[in-house]
Amino acid sequence: MAKVQSVLIVGGGIGGLALSVGLRQAGIDADVVEIKKQWAIYHVGIIVESNFIRALLQLGLADRAVAAGFPYNGIRYCDANGNVFKEPPNANLAGPGYPLTLGLTRPALHKVLFDASQEWGARVRLGLTIADFKQSADKVAVKFTDGSSGEYDLVVGADGVHSQIREMLFGDKYVPKYTGEGVWRYSVPRPPDLDHGLLYVSREGPKSGLIPLTQESAYIFRIGPEPANHHFPHAELANTLRDRLKLFGGVIGKLSAHITDPDQVVYRPLWSVLVSPPWYQGRVVLLGDATHSITPHLGQGAAQAVEDVVVLAEVLQKDAPLEELLDAFVERRYERCKFILQASLQLGEWEQHPDPKADPISLWNEVERVIVQPI
Repeated sequence: MAKVQSVLIVGGGIGGLALSVGLRQAGIDADVVEIKKQWAIYHVGIIVESNFIRALLQLGLADRAVAAGFPYNGIRYCDANGNVFKEPPNANLAGPGYPLTLGLTRPALHKVLFDASQEWGARVRLGLTIADFKQSADKVAVKFTDGSSGEYDLVVGADGVHSQIREMLFGDKYVPKYTGEGVWRYSVPRPPDLDHGLLYVSREGPKSGLIPLTQESAYIFRIGPEPANHHFPHAELANTLRDRLKLFGGVIGKLSAHITDPDQVVYRPLWSVLVSPPWYQGRVVLLGDATHSITPHLGQGAAQAVEDVVVLAEVLQKDAPLEELLDAFVERRYERCKFILQASLQLGEWEQHPDPKADPISLWNEVERVIVQPI
């Protein structure tokens, strides 16, 4: 029987909900607390690469995700006018019957994860987080912000790049850094012939992309340098995004005319942090963006969080001292996540400071060689 029988997960995002599923499948009790009083899921999309689908398959969720999304045939790399210059091959890591890549709205992914979490018997509480905790040799005693308390064998911080749990463990040792860039997203009608994701590269540095989500919809994204204060008047969000897209022609240039509603614009500054091993202290461990916040240049942030989930849920089923199990988790995840994080940051540096010697294609190829490896 597993040493760990009860786990508290702090954070109800992709990693937190996925972990609740993986733990319940292993017969481990899972509570999830989410500080938001109601779910706030952005109505834009997410790039689901083949290694993400493989990880979902290991959690028994790939079929649901595919049914909720739009399978497409990988990414085409284009110049700023939409002329294709590279269409790299993609490995199908999930196997026959599963797509190479998948467009999925964030609300659709959330529904897949939340529904599975409930079906497997995880308890999810909103408007709540940890106020304090104290560790002993075999338990973590937790006080919650509503005055209630509980005891757990393990606490998992899956609470994002600005993680409260990371700060409680390590103080100010790991403070997220603003990368100098931001990402914009907006949902648009899907062109009927859009069966690939498109990545537009500009000589000036910024990039834009178009990703199919459903039969009817797609989303445009734009990544590039942004002011450090990263504040834009709400009423001007649509105009600002259209202005950011003036570099790009082709189908993205045409679809930018649909960007009219500031309420539908999603802008996020890009922050990043990497926690060195160990990712835990005692019976409290971090995963996902809380320990390796990966910028979206490679579409790997959510994928690496769910890979964390698969590995952690696997090792916690073993009958061994917890320290040994958590060391095994970190050992399997650290170098892989570090490489992908640093590659993403390098692409961002080239966007901010265009370099004629930059070779993003080779870097993308190297990342592909890494993500096809077993997790």
